[in-house]
Amino acid sequence: MNKIECYENYPYWIIIVSNILQLSIYAIGVIIIKPLGIIWLLIYLAYIVFLEIRLLKKSCVICYYYGKICAFGKGKISSLLFKKGEGFTGNFTWKDLIPDMLVAVIPIIIGIVRLIMDFNCLLLLLIILLFLLVSKGNEFVRGSLACKYCKQREINCPADKMFNKEKK
Repeated sequence: MNKIECYENYPYWIIIVSNILQLSIYAIGVIIIKPLGIIWLLIYLAYIVFLEIRLLKKSCVICYYYGKICAFGKGKISSLLFKKGEGFTGNFTWKDLIPDMLVAVIPIIIGIVRLIMDFNCLLLLLIILLFLLVSKGNEFVRGSLACKYCKQREINCPADKMFNKEKK
């Protein structure tokens, strides 16, 4: 089997696709939560900002792509804001993913409750779209565009170890 070549810097079209997916997930969450009021919307947006900063500060600083153009464009951004870290240590578990999963789970739950209270076809479509983007969209971006060509995966990626145990 031929070894897939890794990108030193990802092509911009992959960064665009990756970020359109993420921004779409955030936008649908905003649309679903907005009817609850400005306070709940601001809490949701603050949570998203917190997660993005946490990623840049905790993960990107120890990634091979720190200071480079990764599939999400965050390695370059992280290097402008934070000092380089030491490298990945320890294991990555499903528990570590819970905060990130909540970005979609919370709007989906809120959407389902809103549907029960007052059925709306558009809301149902948004919930289905959000679910598909989070599941199949992320699967495509990470499986076909990002992780497949990632140099960090070749070196030591805790997420790759967790998601691809059966392939190793």
